[in-house]
Amino acid sequence: MPPSTFDLSAPDLSAWRAGNTGTEGVWRFEADAAGRHVMISALVHGNEVCGAWALKGLLDAGVRPQRGSLTLAFCNLEAFDRFDPADHDASRFVDEDLNRQWSADRIAEGGTRERRRAAALQPHLAQADWLLDLHSMHEPSPPLTLTGPLPRNLALARQLRSPEHVVIDAGHQDGVRMRDFGRFGAPDADPTNDALALLVECGFHGALASRTVAQDQCARILRAAGTLDEAAIAQQLAGWLQPDAPRQWALDVTGPVVARSADFRFAQPFTGLEVIAQAGTVIGWNDGEPVTAPYDDCVLVMPSTRQARAGVTVVRYAHRRAL
Repeated sequence: MPPSTFDLSAPDLSAWRAGNTGTEGVWRFEADAAGRHVMISALVHGNEVCGAWALKGLLDAGVRPQRGSLTLAFCNLEAFDRFDPADHDASRFVDEDLNRQWSADRIAEGGTRERRRAAALQPHLAQADWLLDLHSMHEPSPPLTLTGPLPRNLALARQLRSPEHVVIDAGHQDGVRMRDFGRFGAPDADPTNDALALLVECGFHGALASRTVAQDQCARILRAAGTLDEAAIAQQLAGWLQPDAPRQWALDVTGPVVARSADFRFAQPFTGLEVIAQAGTVIGWNDGEPVTAPYDDCVLVMPSTRQARAGVTVVRYAHRRAL
């Protein structure tokens, strides 16, 4: 990646650290006119700084909702405080991954800094109607929206018209994500529940393009929710909206490849979204045993061995279809 496209520096959040809600790092603004309550979260992982840059940009610009409410949350500040661009993986979390703790029993049990932080954030999440959770990736890769299995989230991803690839994935084996917590994870069968949540992987942690994607997604969700109109976005967030994706693809995840140990290696330097044409093609080795594509035209989603150890997902398989 050319140096001009890479910057892993962390934003200075000192002006916005306190929040205005009584919860550190959480800001809430309300309009006089009724409307949806939108929450945008960043730093669920302390090393994923593109979202923090975007939230700082919203606050620096003095963005206020024209309708409804807007909550901006810098989530895992303790992990972020340890951020070191020379070793960015080390500040993903402090005790355990914050984005696996979103179940009532884990939050009630407490015992770790991430669970205590989830408890502090929970009331704000419970009040939100729409959630945009901004993340970034271990490896250079195109941006992805992760909707979960709910059709209503897929409909929102299509309404936003970007990014190009939309991952339809089930819950994580290690615990519940924020995106799936409470009524955000309730089935579509409940007609009274219109809570929507998207997790956007904006690209590689240190890519300047990831900041651009994070800004674009903020502008798109605020426009779609009716929080800001086109004129306000053009005036307050000039340059944030990027062109729509030329098309969108759904990637229906069929399952993960889980490392047996740190000894996992890929057959090629995969970066994600590669289509393996033929079932049985070797894509890597897990403790020396070949790992093969399970079906024709198999798409590889978010391949990475950076965190490889026993029990860690190193890639997901998916079918691709046009939306």
